[in-house]
Parts: sequence; C-alpha cells; structure tokens
Amino acid sequence: MPERHVQTCALCEAMCGLIIETEGDRVTSIRGDEDDRFSRGHICPKAVALQDIHEDKDRLRRPVKRDGDRWVEIGWDEAYDLVASRLREVQTRHGDDAVAVYLGNPTVHSAGASLFAPDFIRSLHTRNRYSATSVDQLPHHVAAMTMFGHALLIPIPDIDRTDHLLILGANPAVSNGSLMTAPDVTKRLKAIRARGGKIVLVDPRKSETAALADEHHFITPGGDAYLLLGMLQVVFAETLTTLGALERFTDGVEAVRDLVAAWTPERVAPACGIAAEEIRRMAREFATAKTAVCYGRVGVSMQEYGALACWLITVLNAVTGRIDAIGGAMFTNPAVDPLGPGDYFSAKRMGRWKSRVRGLPEFAGELPVSALAEEMDTEGKGQVRALVTHAGNPVLSTPNGRRLERALSKLDFVACIDFYVNETTRHAHVILPPTFQLERDHYDVVFHLLAIRNTAKFSPAMFTAPPGTRHDWQILHALTTRMRRHGGLRAKFMDAARGLLGPRGMLDIALRSGPHGSKWNILGGGLTLAKLKRQPHGVDLGALTPMLPARLKTKGKRVQLAPDMLLADIARLERALEATSAERNGALALISRRELRSNNSWMHNSERLVRGKRMCTLLMNPDDATHRGLADGERVTVTSRVGAVEVELETTATMMAGVVSLPHGWGHDRDGVQLGVARAHGGASVNDLTDDARVDELCGNAGFSGVGVHVEKTA
Repeated sequence: MPERHVQTCALCEAMCGLIIETEGDRVTSIRGDEDDRFSRGHICPKAVALQDIHEDKDRLRRPVKRDGDRWVEIGWDEAYDLVASRLREVQTRHGDDAVAVYLGNPTVHSAGASLFAPDFIRSLHTRNRYSATSVDQLPHHVAAMTMFGHALLIPIPDIDRTDHLLILGANPAVSNGSLMTAPDVTKRLKAIRARGGKIVLVDPRKSETAALADEHHFITPGGDAYLLLGMLQVVFAETLTTLGALERFTDGVEAVRDLVAAWTPERVAPACGIAAEEIRRMAREFATAKTAVCYGRVGVSMQEYGALACWLITVLNAVTGRIDAIGGAMFTNPAVDPLGPGDYFSAKRMGRWKSRVRGLPEFAGELPVSALAEEMDTEGKGQVRALVTHAGNPVLSTPNGRRLERALSKLDFVACIDFYVNETTRHAHVILPPTFQLERDHYDVVFHLLAIRNTAKFSPAMFTAPPGTRHDWQILHALTTRMRRHGGLRAKFMDAARGLLGPRGMLDIALRSGPHGSKWNILGGGLTLAKLKRQPHGVDLGALTPMLPARLKTKGKRVQLAPDMLLADIARLERALEATSAERNGALALISRRELRSNNSWMHNSERLVRGKRMCTLLMNPDDATHRGLADGERVTVTSRVGAVEVELETTATMMAGVVSLPHGWGHDRDGVQLGVARAHGGASVNDLTDDARVDELCGNAGFSGVGVHVEKTA
C-alpha cells in the first residue's frame, strides 16, 4: 500500500510543502501540499530531484579513501580517525591555519549541519574559514551588520502587502525569492498588479521576472550603486523623504543628505545606462507610492560595489518610510531565532584579521572565498596545505575555478563531506557521504528568518537511514570530538550532551526558548517540537509586524543610516565613475544566470531536470552577434583574463547590448567526475572565466558581475 508523507523541499530557499507517496523504499509521486500553511500547494520542477538524488546510483553511501586512481570503501571509524590524524599532522607541522574549511550552500538547507557545523569549525582552530556566503550574499550581511547591528538582520520585502515593488538584479520568478523566502512568488507578484500596484525590474537581462513586471530597465552591470545614488538625490532634493517610525531612533540622515547631493541623475546616467529623466520618474513614483519596497539580490551583491549597493537599497527604503513598515522592508520573528540568547550564528564583527596573501578582510569569522586558491598556491608561512569541505563544490561555484582545482591537486590532504565524486571532491583523499534529505529530519533554521511571513514547520525523515550510513550532523560531531584540543571535562560534557540531544533535542530547546515558545508562555501554550510535529503542514505565526527598535542589535538600539566604512567607500565609486568612459577594447560584460530547473551543480545528475532544451548557452544581443560575425546556434569561444570556454551561442533581444550571460553550475567534463548524467550534458563553467582578483574591496565578496570577456567563433 502507498504511504503518504508531508515534507518540505530543501533544494532551495522557498520551503515549499510537498506530499510524497512511497511504496517500500521507492518514491512513487511528488506533488505540492495544498494544505501547507506557507506554500499553499506551489511546487517547482526541481522537486522531482528529491526522488532522483535519493535513488541516484552515483550517490555514495559509505566512506571512501583514495588508493591511486581508485576509491576504496572503508569503515566510519577508520574514516574519522584518518581525517583527524591527517589534519592534526598538517597543523603540527605547519600551524593551525594550514588547514582550511569551506561550507557550501546546501549546509544551511540541513538542520543538522546548521546546528553542528559551527562546533566543528571551532575545533579546527583555523582562521582559514570560507563559505558560499562570500560568493553571492556577503554585501547584504555587511549592510545589515553596520546598520542594524547583526549580519542576519536583513530586511525582508513585504511583497504580499506592497503597492510598489522595485527589483534590482533579482529574478524571483526563477528563484522563488532569495534572501526573501517566498514560495509561489509568481502568484504573489501577479497579485501586486491585480490590486493596482506596480512592479519595476532593473536588470541587464529581460529575465523571467520581466514578464511579470510593468516596467523593465536595462542597467550596466555594476551600475546599481550609481542608480541608487541618483534616486536618492531626487528624493532629498524634491523633499520626498520621510523616516516614519524610524525618526526617533535613526542616526545619519544628514550625512546621507550631504553625500547624495552631488549625485544627480545626469551625473550617474552614463554609468548605469538609464536615462536621467527615467531615474527621476522612478524615484518619484517609489517615494510617493502608498506602500513600496526596493529589493536587490545577486546582480546587486555579486559585483565590485556590492556592499555600497546593498547599503543604498536599505537607505532608499529608510528615507522613504519603508523600513519596518507594512508593505515595505520588515523583520521576521521566527520560532527558532538565530539572533536570540544563544546567538547560534554570531555575526557582529568585521576585519579582525585579514587573508595572508592579499589582505582581504574577515567577516563573522570567515575570509572571502576569492582568496582560497591563492592561499593554497602561494608559498610561505601560513600557506593552506589541507582542506575540509562540507556540501560544497567550489571548483564550479567560486571565481577562477581552474586555478582552484590546480591548487587542490597539490594539497597534502583533502577531506570532503559529500555524497558525490564531483569536480571538487575528486581531489579528496577521503570522502564521507551523509544521508540525503528524505532520510533525515528537516527544519529550516535559517530560511524562516528570511521569509515573507512568520511560519514554522518540522518534517520528520521519510525513510529510515540504511544500515551503515550516517547523517551529516553525526559526521560533523564525530570529527569535532576527535579534533577537540581544549576545554577539559566541560567541553567533553557539552560534546556528549549535543551528541545525545541531536538536532531534534537542540531544535526543541530552541523552539521553547524562542519568541513563540513555551518558555515565555505562562499558560504553556507556546511552541515545542512535539506540538510542531502534530502540525505536519506547518503553523502560521502571522504576517510580519513592526519589530524596531527592540529587534536592533546596535549600541543604544539605534539605526545607523550612514556607517563610516560605507561612507568612505564612496570615494572608490567616484574614482570608478571617472574611468567609466575608458575604452573597453571591444570586451563584453559577462553576467551569470539561474535556470528554473537548476539550482546548484549537484542537481545536474537528474536526467529529468537537464534534458530537453540546452540550458548551458551563452546569451547575446543579436546586434552584438552581427557585429562580431556570429550566428545563433554556433560554437563560440569565450575568453577572459583567467581562462576560456567553448559554448553554444544563443542570440536574444532579452540581453542588453554589450552584455552576455552564461548560467552557473555547469562544467562537468573534468576527468574523474563520477556523475554519469552530468558528465553527459557537460556544459561550460562560468567560473572558468570569472576573475578571483576582481572583488568588492570593502568586504571581499566575489566580483562576478561584469567580468570583461571576448567572444569569437570557435575555430
């Protein structure tokens, strides 16, 4: 008889509810859960990947170690001991910082990994900590920390109640929101227009979201900060400012007013590619709308001025009365609060140390991943000689992937917590594969914090983990106890306690002590894990409500509208403005993109997701193609400062002239990759072209957007 399970999809940020039917250990159907309190039955094509990955014959189930060109299966204790002994050996010979650690994006899609990875990282005693954060979102965290006091205090667009949505460099129709968890976002965007509202999209490509917008404006890649400065100049010059409730606890308004005075629309128009009269109209309409919110994402943050652009988005929202206001940019009140007393993800400081080679700044305990390859291949004291990865494929997801894979091949030791032999893990000496989502409990510790509505949902494991397999938290915990050096009996007791509690016990404590928990409800009516388990479709904790100033983590609980470090960085933007008229020598600006059927590289081993129309093509404006003597469908060679790839050309008027686009996550044709479907579809990696020397100098985030490339017909 078929068995019915209520689940949450953890393949992206949207937290869509699912109904999954099984017979034995086989999945027989996956559909949207119409009773889910948040997603309301929405499902995207990626959901079928849950079945495909669960049943994938290429997925590892037991630890393996390298033996020449072969992989040999070993026991778990042998694997743990081997990893710990080799890491200690490297640190004994070369110092603690000779070991680096990298966490990939799927880490935050696992409750167990989210809760147990911090302890493991601390047990390594290294400053060489890296993650996908500095690939695409670090500037958002910098703006949040400097303005509101914590890197996770990111304002969330209240799109269900706004009348005017201004989108910069985001494609929510494909992502279902990013740093804005919003399942079924297409229906939500259509609802804005249905109630008489307006959607304005600013992007170098007419993306899928453009079809849902009232207006689309092409913008020069990297020009977002200029556009925002021009809009702010109009808002202040025409006395369209209002702080609303923020007025009594906000500092820096005059500093912002003085800063933007010189940045007229006429001055910024050449740099952003949008006419001055359009900038004025956009600013006036945004400021005078009944409710409005500006939202920016990867196109804004993955550039050389990402921190400035993310800050200016929040400033625009603030000075037009949109921060902490219904229909504006608001803050969540999640059941498990990472900003609560435990502060599970402490992120309040920046620049306490710098990378060895280039001097890029630390943020919240991590260094920018653009520095990882050079820290490996640059000799000298402190050189990285060993690496541990968790759920990451930095060869395909970080800049200048070819340099990184060359550096990986020369390391003394590499250990990877991953269930595929992919473009990164093929360089490992040991791979420790965790279970997959359907075999473990799930609660979105992070994404409830970033959601457009306060909800909570727990999904128990559908399948019992097969004998001899381990969950990611068990792997991390076992390595932590072996790497732990200090703390004595107390540390050993805490390690033992966490091991006994597991993610379920830790989640229950977090729920009880959270803002909706039983600890704060004298009648005992608050949330506990047991109560949440009895609500398989989740619980609705209400729409976002004003949370300031109580939610602030700044000194004196005041919003800092003009942080010194961001004000000072304007000088760098000004210098770039003076250079924008310089000849590009015929180069095109490269941007990446995301496909609805693709998220990260590890989904490309699902035949159902990658078959059909070829996704990995280079999009180019037809006029640019004609000028270069190129034709739709032919093979072209794309060359940047750091490398070259061959790819099929696709001409389309959806691309801004002078800009080309290649999707991220492809490039599976490396030797040693054991992913049959992915290798068959191959594709070109955009990160064989992106430049690790190109970063946001303020915070070190990778400067992916706008890399200069040349395109010519393949010989």
